[in-house]
Amino acid sequence: MTSHFDDRETRVPDVRERDTFESLRALLERSLNRLPALDTWLGTPDPAALTDRSALATIPVLRKPDLMDMQEANPPFGGLADPDALRGNRVFMSPGPVWEPQGLGADPWAAARALFAAGFRAGDIIHNSLAYHMTPGGFILDEGARALGCLVFPAGAGNTEAQVDAAARLKPSGYTGTPDFLKIILEKADELGRDLASIKRALVSGGALFPSLRQYYADRGVSVLQCYATADLGIIAYESADASGAPYPGMIVNEDMIVEIVRPGTGDPVPDGEVGELVVTTLNPGYPLVRFGTGDLSAIMPGLSPCGRTGPRIQGWMGRADQRTKVKGMFVDPKQVSEVIKAHPEVARARLVVGRSGDADVMTLMVEPAPGAQPDKGAIEATLAAILKLRGAVEIAPHGSLPNDGKVIADERDYSA
Repeated sequence: MTSHFDDRETRVPDVRERDTFESLRALLERSLNRLPALDTWLGTPDPAALTDRSALATIPVLRKPDLMDMQEANPPFGGLADPDALRGNRVFMSPGPVWEPQGLGADPWAAARALFAAGFRAGDIIHNSLAYHMTPGGFILDEGARALGCLVFPAGAGNTEAQVDAAARLKPSGYTGTPDFLKIILEKADELGRDLASIKRALVSGGALFPSLRQYYADRGVSVLQCYATADLGIIAYESADASGAPYPGMIVNEDMIVEIVRPGTGDPVPDGEVGELVVTTLNPGYPLVRFGTGDLSAIMPGLSPCGRTGPRIQGWMGRADQRTKVKGMFVDPKQVSEVIKAHPEVARARLVVGRSGDADVMTLMVEPAPGAQPDKGAIEATLAAILKLRGAVEIAPHGSLPNDGKVIADERDYSA
């Protein structure tokens, strides 16, 4: 897996930096006149002045709550999407809600590069188990794989036995989806006596690839790499591997992305190596997000990847800078938990606890009853599933037992094992 997708991946870092900022200036010169809302949010900057990262750092960070407010005031995209990107295209909805337009052209989320680094090549058959419903997850890797020349089976999420049957018949060489669902498919195939040995490689996203889970796949002869993506930005960074499929440290930042690490809650860049919030500027002409705060924690790694790609590397996902938490590939927002509480007056306080069961994410809503009330666990679980679009358990906690620390969501997953 040491070959490269194109010559851009091996540019001298200073040349990449110069080229990227030239492209950013050209993009903004074209976009600010077409998108007054973007111009206003950025503070009517002079594109010619954006020559380096210091100049970029003077622009405000756009965070998810800001974007949601802009979209509510100017639906559906807050005036940030180029009109040309909306003709004959797709629109997606992520929890929040947040609306995202599909970008322009083939591979609009820039996924082909990550797939190539994971060992996928033209002619491969790919079993894609990311969800195609409402959110762009399934389409992100689907479009990239087809741009690479692969044949894609759009399996989507769920229906495990049907997916096993399809994979046993189609015999795909690769899998794309969440890290844990491939294990579910493989174990169901073992149970049913179906042969899925054709799957030799995988690119996963939407959750943590724990070391123990990666080793499980390696023991079964499946090389698994991961990429870091968001619905708004596409593929931000991806892993590369040596000739045997063993991953190199860190994740390489995708081309046409400017990644900064800032002190959480601010727009101030921190020194390389320091953990902070990951802020991304994308050169997507259809949806040019500038200094978009992901809410995720990461850090810039020193040096270059041994694979020969010269782009900057990040540590990967290191937690959340805010309380929005990704569960089974979907973000859960404190506002959604508040909606559950409002729907049940018999609940005084609640705290959503996210943990692990084996290699899968699980969540439990701990609720304190209002004085004299007896909450119906089943009814609350139904509301939780309806609002979060994810299933979770409900446990009744004694009055006054939940910590008074302002946390609505507590992520208690251990990422070290």
